[in-house]
Amino acid sequence: MSAKSIVRAGDPVLRRKASPVADPTDPEIADLVREMAASLAEAGGIGLAAPQIGVSRRVILISVPSARMSDDPDDGPLPLTALVNPELTPIGDVRALAMEGCLSIPGMRGEVERWLRVRLTAMTPEGRPVDTVMTGMRARVLQHEVDHLDGVLYLDRMTDFTRFGYVEELIEADMNAAPPRTETVAPAGPAAQEQADAR
Repeated sequence: MSAKSIVRAGDPVLRRKASPVADPTDPEIADLVREMAASLAEAGGIGLAAPQIGVSRRVILISVPSARMSDDPDDGPLPLTALVNPELTPIGDVRALAMEGCLSIPGMRGEVERWLRVRLTAMTPEGRPVDTVMTGMRARVLQHEVDHLDGVLYLDRMTDFTRFGYVEELIEADMNAAPPRTETVAPAGPAAQEQADAR
């Protein structure tokens, strides 16, 4: 299945509420998932919603590579996963700020507050029900992609636009704002070896 171009912010399809899928096992949905997977692989992201390739259906792909995991002990890597008609319910009242990007807003990043834990219910394209709890980075990617199904971009969730900009400029600004690095002199003797071994 060939990749499709990613729809960019400004296209009306990204602001529509996507239509539910009546039959997740419909062969058209399997074709859509393959098309989305090819598009995501070409674009180099970790999540994609069907509206981002111009199809207003409630289908998403999410993944979390090991390098993108959060510090949450319940978080973990997630292989590429297709979800049909996903529904989210926040668990608890804890949220966290983190930087996000979007294939539909290329080259930019912004700081977004998201729930740390959410309950996910959905169906797979094979017709299997999904009912699980997502935490950390998995929860963040999931919320980002489900927002797309409701016509919401991460920009709509931002409250501080001083934390929005081009990736390179944001990295440079963070580096310039970082405090000077100080070196700690390790104590001599056995304690020094213990500290070195712990690094």
